[in-house]
Amino acid sequence: MNLSSIPKLKNTDSNNFFLMAGPCAIEGEEMAMLIAEKVKAITSRLKIPYIFKGSFKKANRSRLDSFTGIGDIKALEILNKVGTAFDLPTVTDIHEVEDAAKAAAYVDVLQIPAFLVRQTDLVVAAAKTGKVVNLKKGQFMSPESMQHAVTKVLESGNDKVMVTDRGTMFGYQDMVVDFRGIPTMKNFATTVLDVTHSLQQPNQSSGVTGGRPEMIATIARAGIAAGVDGLFIETHFDPANAKSDGANMLDLALLEKLLSDLTAIRKTINQL
Repeated sequence: MNLSSIPKLKNTDSNNFFLMAGPCAIEGEEMAMLIAEKVKAITSRLKIPYIFKGSFKKANRSRLDSFTGIGDIKALEILNKVGTAFDLPTVTDIHEVEDAAKAAAYVDVLQIPAFLVRQTDLVVAAAKTGKVVNLKKGQFMSPESMQHAVTKVLESGNDKVMVTDRGTMFGYQDMVVDFRGIPTMKNFATTVLDVTHSLQQPNQSSGVTGGRPEMIATIARAGIAAGVDGLFIETHFDPANAKSDGANMLDLALLEKLLSDLTAIRKTINQL
């Protein structure tokens, strides 16, 4: 997929990786605008194509009392406002067939969550909106099997599709990234590495997912070295108090140094 398929990508280096980044969930307008402003400033300086990420609702929760969102339309309107205010493309995940058309009216990229990527009706509904579709690789799926999810989008008349690796289950409470999957999936579509979700430690007895954020730089560097087209990073100015996935998010204060290092790695690889 050519990045020109995504509106509003400007001030970019075609030889660099692109970035999907933002909070796990939209908690409110002020936090979304603050994160978008900060990340755009960093990516503009480094000439990294940037797509703002935020979930308008969280349907996959361990406990009934877990945060799920501030209201679908309210959150989608915030995503739209971020895109307009900062001239950025936006991405959000959808969970039900009816979410596809609803979210497509507000964002540029529709994301299929890893647990739902085999749900044919959902994938087809996203494809038929004509928006870019980002397919998260199921934690239970091989890289090779993602070809079938990509084919569903293509055969629905949409060639704007990418895949994102977010790790594979390793036992009950850990994730690993098999970097051999990156060149495999690049044969099917533009390929992204979801750095922060790959460091989750799910299925904790508390019902709150854990994580290993100290490994973010390691996984991101390895992904760039392995040739990913883009990176997915959830970030927040106060991860400890984030309402979703705080245990594995990157502190926003650490983002610029990480992206600067990754850009240098990408430049070196491009010269090989």
